[in-house]
Amino acid sequence: MNKLTVLLADDHIVVRQGLCVLLNSTADITVSGQAGTGRQAVELARKLRPDVIIMDITMPDLNGVEATREILRDRPEAKVVILSAHRDEEYVRSAIEAGAKGYLLKCATDDDLLGAILQAHQGNAAFSPCISKQMLEYCRGHNSVLTARELEVLRLIAQGRLNKQIASDLTISIKTVETHRQNLMDKLNIHAMAGLTRYAVAKGLLEDEPG
Repeated sequence: MNKLTVLLADDHIVVRQGLCVLLNSTADITVSGQAGTGRQAVELARKLRPDVIIMDITMPDLNGVEATREILRDRPEAKVVILSAHRDEEYVRSAIEAGAKGYLLKCATDDDLLGAILQAHQGNAAFSPCISKQMLEYCRGHNSVLTARELEVLRLIAQGRLNKQIASDLTISIKTVETHRQNLMDKLNIHAMAGLTRYAVAKGLLEDEPG
């Protein structure tokens, strides 16, 4: 079976070396490359096409959020997990809106990191416990400003439904769907469909789906 490949992006070489030793010591993971700047991370991600990228936030040339955004613009199927010392809500939100599948603090255990890599590779979100709590509180706070119909539209958007399909499902006009979508973007301060989808996933709107 092919090993899961990981690209490490961190401007501290000691951190990269430690992560490299850890990951290469596992049976199912191998480090395919290391980057010391955000720009190098983008270039290596394009060249090596790793399964998962472990990305620091604060790096020279290009920060981790912008690097994540560029990587996913080229390869939407790539999985990025942020590994950072920053726990501020703004950093976390920016990373998730850029497309990161997970956000771990650097105080995470080895098992937490390995688990996050495997979860991200499978398409699942992976967060440090305190980050998960922070995101849940953020989502709950924003929930109160969304109407029941807006939540329905948001859930269908996250399922990949087009405006015409949403209109049919909810028996409303396409123009009404577009109005709800714009209201969602304005209320949540999220101005891209991918961002709405990530918000819905983080909020757990799809967890009650049958099957």
